[in-house]
Amino acid sequence: MFETIMANDLTDDPRKLSALISRVSSLASDYAVPSVLVGLVADVGDTTFPEYIHYLQSALRVEDGIFRMTRERAVIHLADVDREQAEQVMERLAEAFSDEFPALSRLNIRTQVYEAKTDTPELRVKDILTRIFVVSTFH
Repeated sequence: MFETIMANDLTDDPRKLSALISRVSSLASDYAVPSVLVGLVADVGDTTFPEYIHYLQSALRVEDGIFRMTRERAVIHLADVDREQAEQVMERLAEAFSDEFPALSRLNIRTQVYEAKTDTPELRVKDILTRIFVVSTFH
């Protein structure tokens, strides 16, 4: 029997993104805890990406967060790490996913990282989204 995923199950409430960005801003300014926001983008129709996001939800630390924008886009919050550490974490998680689920096709995901340092001014959702989803800067 096939289990179909309803479209609503693949995206989160936009208020959750606002709360996530507010938390990042608060950690940086009020508590001097740096954080990183990672934009993840997959090709349209990529069937592996929703599975990867589901995997990340279980693999991330309690203090981290994830926001599913669309079926092919997500925002990951990694607390108390810098850009380099965040890139290492994301690489390690991608490798672990591929090792754990070898039958799924290889991940083809583009990422963009934004580091919120302790001197970062208050963050707004639109500013973050334009920084982590700029098409020309994805690797």
